[in-house]
Amino acid sequence: MRPRSITEYVGQSHILAPGHLLRRAIEADRIQSLIFYGPPGTGKTSLAQIIAHHTRNKFERLSGVESNVADMRRVLAGAVNRLANTGQPTILFIDEIHRFNKSQQDVLLPDVEAGTIRLIGATTHNPFFFVNSPLVSRSQVFELRPLTEEDLLGLLRRALADEERGLGHLKVRADEDALRHLARVGDGDARKTLNALEIAVLTTPPEPDGSRHIDLAAAEQSIQKKAVVYDGDGDAHYDTISAFIKSMRGSDPDATLYWLAKMIHAGEDPRFITRRIVIQAAEDVGLADPMALVLANAAHQAAEFIGWPEARIPIAEAAIYIATANKSNSVIRSIDAALEDVRSGRTLAVPEHLRDGHYKGAKQLGHGVGYQYAHDHPGSFVAQDYLGADKRYYEPSEQGTEKKIKERVERWRGMMEAERQKSGGK
Repeated sequence: MRPRSITEYVGQSHILAPGHLLRRAIEADRIQSLIFYGPPGTGKTSLAQIIAHHTRNKFERLSGVESNVADMRRVLAGAVNRLANTGQPTILFIDEIHRFNKSQQDVLLPDVEAGTIRLIGATTHNPFFFVNSPLVSRSQVFELRPLTEEDLLGLLRRALADEERGLGHLKVRADEDALRHLARVGDGDARKTLNALEIAVLTTPPEPDGSRHIDLAAAEQSIQKKAVVYDGDGDAHYDTISAFIKSMRGSDPDATLYWLAKMIHAGEDPRFITRRIVIQAAEDVGLADPMALVLANAAHQAAEFIGWPEARIPIAEAAIYIATANKSNSVIRSIDAALEDVRSGRTLAVPEHLRDGHYKGAKQLGHGVGYQYAHDHPGSFVAQDYLGADKRYYEPSEQGTEKKIKERVERWRGMMEAERQKSGGK
C-alpha cells in the first residue's frame, strides 16, 4: 500500500500541500539535496520513492544499516561517470543516514558539494544532532510529523477497498469503532497501523458467505500495546522532559502528570526525572514555597532507594506539588545577576571589617576591626556595610512565603540606606 504518486501520499500537508516548496520542487523535477526526519511510519521512504518516480535522474539507494564505505564509493564513482558520459545526474537515497558515522558521512561531502549527486537522507533522529553539519548545511531539512487519526483512518479504508495491493479481495467488513481503535493506537505510524489491520484480517476466519468481520475485539487483539515514541538520547527524550518542565512551571498538574507518565512508560531513568524536579523546585518555585525543594529532594532520594514501579508515587507527589505551588524565579535571577557582575565587572575587595581577624597580627592590619556582631543588636540585625559597593541582586516577589521575606528585606534595606546617609553616603 505504499503510495505511488504525490496524490496518493497521505499526511505532511505542511510541506506537501499544493503550492508548497517541496511539492513544487517534486513536480518540476528540481530536487536539491534533502533530509527527511521524523518518527517511524510517517512516510520518509515513501516520499523518496515518489521523488524517484517523478525524476529523470538516476535513482540509487543505500542503507545506513546495511551499506558500507565500499558501497558508497561504488555508487559515487558510478554517478561521476554517468554525469560525465551522459549528463544524467544521480539522486542517492540513504535510509537511516544517522547510522553512518562521521567518517562515513564525510565520504559523501565532496560529491554533494560538487553537485555530482543529490542526496536524500531519511532519519528518525534530529539531523542537527546526528548528521554532519556540512551535509546539513548543504541540504534542505524537512520534518515529517506523525499522521493524524483521520489520516490513518483514510489509509485503513483505502487498504480495505484496494483489491490489487490491499485487502479488498478478501471481502472485509470492518466496524467503525474497530478502525478508529487501530488508528488511535497506531500513534501516527502508518506502517504499524496497516500491519495491525492485516493481522486482524488474516487471523479472522471467513463467515459462510466468505466475508470477514473485524469488530473491536479483533482490532484490540491485533495491535500491540502502544510503543511510545521515545529515544533515550534524541528528540523525544529532550522534548518530553522540556514539556514536563514547562508544564510544572506553567502550573498545569494534568499536563505535568501526562508527560511524567510518558517518561515512566518509556522506561526513563528515574534519577534523570527527579534531578529535573529538584532543579525546578529551586528555579521556578524558590522562596515562594521553600518546602518544594525539601519535597523534591526527598522524592529524589526515595526514587533512588525504591526504583520503578513504586518510585512513580513520590515522583508524582513532588511534581504535583511543584506544579501547584506558588512560583518565584527570584533565586535564579539573583544568582545569575551576581555571577554576571563577577564575570564582567571589577572584582570587589572584602571590606576590612569583614576580613578574618582571628590570627595573630590581624588587628595590626585592621582586619576585623569595627565588625558588629548581628546577634548583639535588636532583632539580630545591624546596619553595616557587607559588600563595599552599592549593589542589589535579590528582588523578592510577593508570591507565597516570599511575600514575608520581601517585607523583612525591604525593612533591612531601609535601615542600611539610613546608615549610609548617616555616614555620608559611603
